[in-house]
Amino acid sequence: MVNRNQKLVLGFFLAVLVSVFAIRVAAPEVFDQALGLPSDRPGFEIIFLAALVAFIGVLGVGVLRRWRWMFWLITVAFLAGALRVPAVILQLTGVLAADAPTWYLLFQGLLGVVQFVIGLALVAGYRRAGVWGAP
Repeated sequence: MVNRNQKLVLGFFLAVLVSVFAIRVAAPEVFDQALGLPSDRPGFEIIFLAALVAFIGVLGVGVLRRWRWMFWLITVAFLAGALRVPAVILQLTGVLAADAPTWYLLFQGLLGVVQFVIGLALVAGYRRAGVWGAP
């Protein structure tokens, strides 16, 4: 049985994959620039996307199997998503160099907020019912 916290994490992972593929199709130059991939070698993009799908697949298996270490890894990573917000603000105000279009920076900030909120839900679920919460 998959609980609310697991659904939140798996839904976020799915949204990330869809977003990455959508950005790749809609704005390939932003995709290449944001990831630092050479635009003249499409093989790197395929390898990167395959590795990303495999990595998120392993994370998804860990979530579904309720691996304790995966819970803590994901919780810390999601709580650290809050750091994206000040970074984006600094880039938008010109304090840090903005290496991507404004829409992409705002999207990164939104992802950081969503990550942080899910991280807080994971912590609340842990306090209420332990690692990964009640089934």
